[in-house]
Amino acid sequence: MNQHELRPAPGSRHKPKRVGRGDGSGHGTYSGRGLKGQKARSGGGVRPGFEGGQLSLIKRLPRKRGFTLMFRTQYAEVNVGRLNEFSAETEVTPQLLWEAGLVKPKNRPVKILGEGELRRPLSVAAHRFSASARRKIEAAGGRIQELGYEKPAQ
Repeated sequence: MNQHELRPAPGSRHKPKRVGRGDGSGHGTYSGRGLKGQKARSGGGVRPGFEGGQLSLIKRLPRKRGFTLMFRTQYAEVNVGRLNEFSAETEVTPQLLWEAGLVKPKNRPVKILGEGELRRPLSVAAHRFSASARRKIEAAGGRIQELGYEKPAQ
């Protein structure tokens, strides 16, 4: 078999519907759109999921739609590996992390995450610690201090 002998399987290819080519074509006059109405107009039709004004399925099912928890606490996160910027025995506080440029929004509570390795003992004070971050800080000979955090009134 040569490349010029290749053919698609019989019945797998269809000629395109040629609309608007006169009544003799079978697709003349209304071009397969029926009479009048929204779907007969150019650019007409409704968006996907529209149900004629009825409350759509996606709005009726909260588990499909999802929702945003309004009062979620958003933390400024720092990985343990970034703490190597500080010299040994330093007392690392949220203020110090902000001054070093490791956390951006100053008003958010700080959470220490466990990505990376800590190579020196540090005393780290933050609002939250992941379990792996605790292990790594203590394994390096450091101490952790969990600060209390009061969420501001909404």
